[in-house]
Amino acid sequence: MGISSRILFVVAASVCCAVAQDDPPGRVGRLTYMNGDVSFRPGDMDDWVAADFNRPLTTGDHLWTDQDARAELHVGSAALRMNSLTAFEFLNLDDSNVQIRLAQGSLSFRVRDLGDQETFEVDTPNLAFSVLRPGEYRIDVDADNQTTFVTVRGGQGEVTGGGQAFTVHPREQAQVSGSDTISVDVAGAPDPDDWDQWCSARNQREDASPSLRYVSREMVGYQDLDDHGSWRTVPDYGAVWVPAGVAADWAPYHNGHWAWVDPWGWTWVDDAPWGFAPFHYGRWVYVGYWAWVPGPIAARPVYAPALVAWVGGGGGGIGIRVGGGPGIGWFPLGPREVYVPSHRVSAAYINRVNVTNTTIVNNITVTNINVTNVRYMNRNAPGAVTAVPQGALASARPVQSVAVRVDARTIQSAQVITTAPVAPSRQSVLGAAPAGRAKQPPAAIQSRPVVAKRAPPPPPVSFTQKQQALASNPGRPLEANQVQQLRSAQPAPRPLVRQAPAARTVNPVVRPAVQAPAARPGGNPPPAAREQARPPQSNDRPPQRQLERPAQTPPPREAQPVQRQPEQREAQPPRPEPREAQRPPERQAEPPRPQPREAQPPQRSPERQAEPQRPQLREAQPVQRPPEREAEPPRPQQRAAQPPARPAERPAPKEQPKQEKKGEKKKDEKKQ
Repeated sequence: MGISSRILFVVAASVCCAVAQDDPPGRVGRLTYMNGDVSFRPGDMDDWVAADFNRPLTTGDHLWTDQDARAELHVGSAALRMNSLTAFEFLNLDDSNVQIRLAQGSLSFRVRDLGDQETFEVDTPNLAFSVLRPGEYRIDVDADNQTTFVTVRGGQGEVTGGGQAFTVHPREQAQVSGSDTISVDVAGAPDPDDWDQWCSARNQREDASPSLRYVSREMVGYQDLDDHGSWRTVPDYGAVWVPAGVAADWAPYHNGHWAWVDPWGWTWVDDAPWGFAPFHYGRWVYVGYWAWVPGPIAARPVYAPALVAWVGGGGGGIGIRVGGGPGIGWFPLGPREVYVPSHRVSAAYINRVNVTNTTIVNNITVTNINVTNVRYMNRNAPGAVTAVPQGALASARPVQSVAVRVDARTIQSAQVITTAPVAPSRQSVLGAAPAGRAKQPPAAIQSRPVVAKRAPPPPPVSFTQKQQALASNPGRPLEANQVQQLRSAQPAPRPLVRQAPAARTVNPVVRPAVQAPAARPGGNPPPAAREQARPPQSNDRPPQRQLERPAQTPPPREAQPVQRQPEQREAQPPRPEPREAQRPPERQAEPPRPQPREAQPPQRSPERQAEPQRPQLREAQPVQRPPEREAEPPRPQQRAAQPPARPAERPAPKEQPKQEKKGEKKKDEKKQ
């Protein structure tokens, strides 16, 4: 049964559907910046080669930045940056997990999004660091002293190692020393250095990308589109991106080479600095010029090794022979055209990889798609079809140097197939760069084991073990059961990862994210200095524990001008003011005895100190504050004025009338 130009799908009567867990990952890593000597080693090879910008990175791949080198790579929206002399490996990279082996060096990374079922883990020689929240992090591994520094600028993470587990909060730095038994020291994060500032500048540049209006942040490689092209609006396709500075006869999938990357198979590696996103996501269309259609802004677009349709090869070849061998050709898929993987996958994967990269009218619900009779829009576009000898494809030679011209009649008669029936070679895996000339980490660093919290998947089977099986079915990656059989036949022990022992949750000696930076005038003090500086910081936090220290300074300032109760400084320094504030009301409340108490003020002050409970009860009442304000300034005047006023006002009026009455009686008696 055929398929119309509107891409109809034919369901086979009996289809053997691949299980979803055997599907290839939907995301990969990609180098977006390199400065200096940066080397790469595939997970299934032992040779180091110069790193390539657009070579996709996946589980098992290694990177090394040599002296004075730097590198930046992206996994979805996460940015990872390697400083000089850094040994990096992807222990696991799939749709839900990012697990990194950091044997030495400095790694700074920003995690923008972390789903509930996703993990992001960095394993070092003495600890495993798990990201708990999106944020900015930095990990430094000292190769000589078994020491790891974990710095959290923003976010939150957990350190596991030596049978312990603890949380590192924002603006904190944890120093972990030792191996089987570790010592932990936590302090405030140091001020950003030159490396931190460089990483921050890269983040700001990434955040300001105009291309984010048209594509998802999860699309790897969108950052390079801004400097190498422009966005336009085209009828029927909407927003498209057009590369700048290309030749007049330029066509997609022409300047670069093919590499064999498991588990996808033949993968396009473009030469252009912008040549990642437009060749692994979206579709190309010819509208008088070549334009890239990114497709819908999906939450997470699914990576594809190359969005092309193959022509020729085998019995239905193009009909050309170069150097005594058959040729193989390809052309870019257009919008709404279905990409069919070369390996066995599930229907769900076919749906995801197509729907997230182009506009499909109906979701694909079949697992067997007939592509032989599809009328592809780019098949007759100028320069769309590129053909090379099969040997050139297998040896990763630059396509533009070996491409052959194919006439239109041959293109129309050539059969469209889903894969290039070419068996890979060692050079296919290593890429175009020659092996043996790249810088590589010391042997001790390459074999240095790390601690892992989550068990990573088994290491990739070496290409030497797979090569014979790959040759028996050219162009198709091995299925999961075949890989498992090869792994079981020749197991490759891997002492590079050791599982972290069961850990008990502990609290570091100091964990104040706010107070620690204030105690750090510059840089990180040594552990001994931190321990000496921490007790006062932790005691200052709850005021109840440090009532004596803050109270010792205020009482002398208030006691000097008043000069009244020097004994109270030593007896009860924490509460001098409330007690002084309540004494005047008590004296005013006893008017019948003003003179005796004025004559003995110093003698009765100790007696009132002996009764602290009554003033304390009154201190809890809100009446304390008014006496404090009114009592302090008028104390000397009230006490001096009260004694004469009270006896003169109260006794005098009572006695004078009595004397007058007696005098009147005496006068009356004399008169009589």
